[in-house]
Amino acid sequence: MHFFAHSTAIIDEGCSIGNNTKIWHFSHIMSGAVIGESCNIGQNVMVASGVKLGQNVKVQNNVSIYSGVTCEDDVFLGPSSVFTNIINPRSAVNRKNEYTPTYVGRGATIGANATIICGRKIGAYSFVGAGAVVTKDVPDYALVVGNPARQTGWVSKMGHKLAFNAQGLAQCPQGKDWYQMVAEKAGNGKIEAL
Repeated sequence: MHFFAHSTAIIDEGCSIGNNTKIWHFSHIMSGAVIGESCNIGQNVMVASGVKLGQNVKVQNNVSIYSGVTCEDDVFLGPSSVFTNIINPRSAVNRKNEYTPTYVGRGATIGANATIICGRKIGAYSFVGAGAVVTKDVPDYALVVGNPARQTGWVSKMGHKLAFNAQGLAQCPQGKDWYQMVAEKAGNGKIEAL
């Protein structure tokens, strides 16, 4: 494997790090972590045992990724964002066998200072706004903000907010790709890339 790790980074034996990945100052990659190719791990990042990061994942400074988290390819984790892995932590109660997995889909963005409560699925290409507290699953392409996080719209693969016309179609202003609003059961909407 050919990756770069700054001299202050701690890389435990037994982790897997893909080619062309960069690990910066004061970061700690624990044994059992799996990091894909061409990732960028910023300063003061902790990647715990059992974490799986796909290819081209960008982890900004001061992020904690705890056991049970899986991030697919092209995920962006903003500065000081954090994941949890126990729903009801107590210092005096050992719950290491009760970690609840969290899944972040391909191309998703987690904004700066966002908190992801364990057991959630963050959909592909979704966008979690800065400071949001995610307590429920986030649909593919959804834009969520606030505490607790609530959906306020839809975004394209390029991260632009989409405006749908009367026919339920929207075009990304940058990528020029089209999206269609599709009805789901119980009246909830979802979108699909065309």
